[in-house]
Amino acid sequence: MSTYLSGIQPSGLPHLGNYFGAIEQHIRLPGQGGEHFYFIADYHALTTSRDAAELRANVRETAVTYLALGLDVERATLFRQSHVPEVCELTWLLASVTGMGVLERAVSYKEKVQKGIAASVGLFLYPGLMASDILAYDSHLVPVGADQVQHVEIARDMASAFNAVYGEVFVLPQAVMSKHTKVPGLDGEKMSKSYGNTIWVFETGKALKKLVGRITTDSRGPEEPKDPAGLLLFDFLRLFLTPAEFEEWAARVRAGGVDAPGYGHLKQRLIEGIEERFAPARKRREELLADPAEVDRILARGAERARERAVRTRDRALRACGLR
Repeated sequence: MSTYLSGIQPSGLPHLGNYFGAIEQHIRLPGQGGEHFYFIADYHALTTSRDAAELRANVRETAVTYLALGLDVERATLFRQSHVPEVCELTWLLASVTGMGVLERAVSYKEKVQKGIAASVGLFLYPGLMASDILAYDSHLVPVGADQVQHVEIARDMASAFNAVYGEVFVLPQAVMSKHTKVPGLDGEKMSKSYGNTIWVFETGKALKKLVGRITTDSRGPEEPKDPAGLLLFDFLRLFLTPAEFEEWAARVRAGGVDAPGYGHLKQRLIEGIEERFAPARKRREELLADPAEVDRILARGAERARERAVRTRDRALRACGLR
């Protein structure tokens, strides 16, 4: 039976990029069998978060988002990364046999430093801690977006280095790619909190209308024929419309003329699509926020299951290298 493992950093309100790039896949996969571990990466968040109250709030919001969107906690284990301290022990064991070049080639570290994030030791070791997250649960498959594939490769490299010295201790994982390789932001760049171009999953009403109104368009009128492939709005609409309805709108835009929809019509249909998709989850979110004790119980049960597995892996590694 395959074991799946993935995580999400609690760095703010989960947005459409988080949903289509990761959360949607995490919720769907448990229905296909196997074991599933999904963690809220609060240790990782410390590389950028300096506000304790804000971090606690973001962790709860992330947990509530998963539960509201439909994660089945009978089939999947949801937990906080920091509730499984064994991953930190494993990070040291793995780091002790890993060459510097493995981490030095990490693209994410270089990109974050270029964006102004302080070049801390923690940021540099980020892929090492992620490797421990993956390896602690004997994970076979790791659902990730395209920008995280290298981290799975680093986990394999670190596991291979340890296994080469001490024997077959760690399972070598494989990445499972999301079908949405890049969810655009309001400006056409990748949707990211650091770029300020996001739409919160549960945004609604006037706030949602205002955000959708910011999606980049050009000055062409509706009567002018256009290629939908070159319109950012259609990248968004593809996420929310059925293939048949999407093609109907695309055909009308290609044809142009007096009956062609303008950008305002397309934005209104996108707003409707977002409202329709997340309406049930929005209601469930309010119920969960009103019962924080239940959310805490779910996370505690998840941590108990996850830690049981991580302790076995940690002890196996300690015995292999002579510390047990």
